[in-house]
Amino acid sequence: MDINLGTVFVSELVGTAMLLLLGGGVVANVALTKTKGNGGGFLLVNFGWGLAVFAGVTISYASGGHLNPAVSIANLTLGLIDFTQFLVYIAAQLVGAFLGAVLVFLAYKKHFDEEPDAATKLGVFSTGPAIRSPFWNLVTEILGTFVLVIVVLGFGRVGDADLGTPVGLAALGAIPVALLVVGIGASLGGPTGYAINPARDLGPRIAHAVLPIRGKGSSDWGYAWIPVVGPLVGGVLAALASLAILPVL
Repeated sequence: MDINLGTVFVSELVGTAMLLLLGGGVVANVALTKTKGNGGGFLLVNFGWGLAVFAGVTISYASGGHLNPAVSIANLTLGLIDFTQFLVYIAAQLVGAFLGAVLVFLAYKKHFDEEPDAATKLGVFSTGPAIRSPFWNLVTEILGTFVLVIVVLGFGRVGDADLGTPVGLAALGAIPVALLVVGIGASLGGPTGYAINPARDLGPRIAHAVLPIRGKGSSDWGYAWIPVVGPLVGGVLAALASLAILPVL
């Protein structure tokens, strides 16, 4: 795919920052004390993340709107991007996710100050399991990401890598992707909070670790590998499965 790497970096950084600003923002609004949306429930979080994807994909059309290393590694597996491009996507996504999380902190600074529970504060930034069981948590993240990527690949072949047309989430149009994310959250999000995106979890977790959040507690690095490894495995498996079950190439 002949796309300028600088364009890819800026597009993915801005899109992922938007994703995390709105996605992390809806979690903050529902979870933190004294907000207008406090107690809004998990379905509100699902819809908020879907709309966050809508905004992020729309603004990052120039790079194909991957916004997710799992989507990028699927495109790498299928030969739609090369390894150098893959690294640029990943770097931009991680930086964008970090910056988006910082913006959420700034928007909700006074509510972070008022929130007494350290786990709730961490939950604004990163995912955690409802029942901690590393193997089964990993399975959930693999399955959720597999669904995301296989459906993206099923929709997304309207892009043409040979012609330089972006191939990724943006090739679908933002609304179908947003609805897909809402559906995954509603159906498979309960066990782990459905990271389904390594950058979405790792970038904000790093932000949580370095920001001056009052009474923040641990960043739970013992769990952090699951929302990174699970989605990457799910993305590769979806790419390989698509060769057999989807007319993608």
